[in-house]
Amino acid sequence: MPPILPDFSSSVKLKYVKLGYQYLVNHIITLTLIPIMIGVSIEIIRLGPNELLKLWNSLHFNLVQILCSCFLVIFISTVYFMSKPRTIYLVDYACFKPPFTCRVPFATFMEHSRLILKNNPKSVEFQMRILERSGLGEETCLPPSIHYIPPKPTMEAARGEAELVIFSAMDSLFEKTGLKPKDIDILIVNCSLFSPTPSLSAMVINKYKLRSNIKSFNLSGMGCSAGLISIDLARDLLQVHPNSNAVVVSTEIITPNYYQGNERAMLLPNCLFRMGGAAILISNRSSEKRRAKYRLVHVVRTHKGGDDKAFKCVFEEEDKEGKVGISLQKDLMAIADFKQAFEHFCIHAGGRAVIDELQKNLQLSTEHVEASRMTLHRFGNTSSSSLWYELNYIESKGRMKKGDRVWQIAFGSGFKCNSAVWKCNTSIKTPVHGPWTECIDRYPVHIPEIVKL
Repeated sequence: MPPILPDFSSSVKLKYVKLGYQYLVNHIITLTLIPIMIGVSIEIIRLGPNELLKLWNSLHFNLVQILCSCFLVIFISTVYFMSKPRTIYLVDYACFKPPFTCRVPFATFMEHSRLILKNNPKSVEFQMRILERSGLGEETCLPPSIHYIPPKPTMEAARGEAELVIFSAMDSLFEKTGLKPKDIDILIVNCSLFSPTPSLSAMVINKYKLRSNIKSFNLSGMGCSAGLISIDLARDLLQVHPNSNAVVVSTEIITPNYYQGNERAMLLPNCLFRMGGAAILISNRSSEKRRAKYRLVHVVRTHKGGDDKAFKCVFEEEDKEGKVGISLQKDLMAIADFKQAFEHFCIHAGGRAVIDELQKNLQLSTEHVEASRMTLHRFGNTSSSSLWYELNYIESKGRMKKGDRVWQIAFGSGFKCNSAVWKCNTSIKTPVHGPWTECIDRYPVHIPEIVKL
């Protein structure tokens, strides 16, 4: 039987109470001044021009009173504008498009599985059944080191994959936005399972010779939801650093995490996870308002790590033979809980079952989850970057209009559920360059329940 979702109504209500409180704190001055201004306006209308003239003539001001009044007005205005949250813009973003040479058709994947796991045909059969029902297509990609038999998950190969994915996405972002490396004030890189020394953020700084006073962060171990955690961190930093640009890089490096054992829960990621990455430019500069694609409206983060099942739903560990892998448990989808209405949805393409469950719980239409299903089919589960491939799909289909709201929903190990709401700032033209450019006309495609291999 499919897992029965627990009742999260109380936690959802508490979440919106917190959002209401946050809105109240952020706009306390505005909410206080509005009723005062309304009251004053009503009184002025009631008195009329003759009474106001008499009142003005009866007042006697001296220079000190006038200066004190001016100072008070200036002080209140300064406090208001300094306490007002800065508007955060998503200027543009770029997704990594894997080279054709990294493509892994079903036949290739299964042939490699049979050769690597030749002593355990049951594990090969298990992977075949998962792949048949996965919702993935024939064009997903794995890094070069995984194409070897057996795979070569060396540190050098992992760094090579990281450089290929991250630098390609960064180069595309620079080309699309005209951003120069010296203009980056904040850099955030998130990659859950590959955390080398020096860090990936240091690798980016070294490659592009970024400024020595740049504020850099490297997030690891935070799963597929880390991309929105990075967005939340960038938002907080941009609130305290005026006139700044932040670049967020979201990826997952597959090379060192390809499991070669026989535990079924650890074989599952081999069938679903594929190469991918994205670089996002976020800014609080008012000069970016005109060309920015989106404005950040809300970010909501929920962490269910206090519950043991939630904590272990995605778990890195050794199997009985001492081989390290990532275990995905059935409890994963029994943890999530969402409800709201928007024009567009970007649901993390974690797998077919994940999308099915969320579509049912949110009562979404086929078109609402189309971007997620097609991204899973074309690119596989690219972890934290999948949301940006989905957003690019919506744009490539010409569906994103000015004023539209898009809800990004991601979840990952911990268990963490994070969501972001963006409002389209301008009508977006169909992208000329991007991961979907050469294949968007073929989509959407029909995805059968089972693809017989």
